[in-house]
Amino acid sequence: MSNPEPFSGFKRQPVSAALMFGREWLRAPLLVGAVAPSGAALARAMTAGMSAADGPVIELGPGTGVFTGALLNRGIAADQIAAIEASQRFAAALATSHTGVTVIAADATRVSHLTPFGPAGAATIICGLPLLSMPPAKVLRILAGSFVALRPGGVFRLFTYGSRCPVSGAMRDRLGLVVRRTAFVALNLPPASVYSLEREEPAG
Repeated sequence: MSNPEPFSGFKRQPVSAALMFGREWLRAPLLVGAVAPSGAALARAMTAGMSAADGPVIELGPGTGVFTGALLNRGIAADQIAAIEASQRFAAALATSHTGVTVIAADATRVSHLTPFGPAGAATIICGLPLLSMPPAKVLRILAGSFVALRPGGVFRLFTYGSRCPVSGAMRDRLGLVVRRTAFVALNLPPASVYSLEREEPAG
């Protein structure tokens, strides 16, 4: 396992989250996956019920840090959060705005190698990635790596603007995962559904 250092890339003057998000969407719309950052209502739904006991946490695709801020507000310490962000600009801004959080500028498919918490060391993964716009093979790699990084009983939380869970039934069966829809956030733009994925418990 590699031992990544906190992000130390270039520094930029602060810009608004919406403006930065729009610039990144114009640069790589499929990678960003939305035309506006997630709202506060969705951030609350994605972190609902969480507390310090639900760390360490890995964030995949934290973007402008809306979910990162919600995690901190739930009582999770900054040093118990690792954010993996493919966009250098988002990563640089997140490292500046949320000091103490480990920010790793890299692709989420390498999560099992990048996690600073070690194999089976994370309690929760918060996924802000646009899984619906990704090739299924990439989604499979992200999920497989995530459940290597998660401890037994760990939870993978994600959201989607689609009408169903973006992880197909075939993929869930292949990885032995069960899905649960936990919230519908009508106030988000666009409205979003929140899901949790967990390893299926073996039959007793």
